[in-house]
Amino acid sequence: MLVQQILKSKSDDGVVTIAPDASLSEAARLLASRKIGAVVVSPDGKTVTGILSERDIVREIAAKGPGCLPEGIDAVMTRNIVTCSRDDTSDAVLGLMTQGRFRHLPVVDGAEMVGLISIGDVVKAQLATLAMEKEALEGMIKGF
Repeated sequence: MLVQQILKSKSDDGVVTIAPDASLSEAARLLASRKIGAVVVSPDGKTVTGILSERDIVREIAAKGPGCLPEGIDAVMTRNIVTCSRDDTSDAVLGLMTQGRFRHLPVVDGAEMVGLISIGDVVKAQLATLAMEKEALEGMIKGF
């Protein structure tokens, strides 16, 4: 399955982004209110500057205590972002996520972000593909 198909299967709410100058507490509120595990850091909603996850915030609190919450996210966010394109396969994306040990992957077209997929999105797509293949094989075996 292609990343494009995964994006089509998701609700079209767009990618949740936060400005690079936002605080950790603002990011935590955003993550909690949207019930998401990571947010893309972007100055304009189209380019990816970084990604900030719940884990990043928890690690910072563990290291510095809750007094760090007013601090900016730019020191905590992941800056070296791995991306994929709409034409990448779910197998390739799953390999990237597994190897890099991350759960969220921006989808870009050139320099512009067009979506965000999570490992859950990719696993769901893989399971759907397996279910279709299973049904096709059962149909062939049973002569349907």
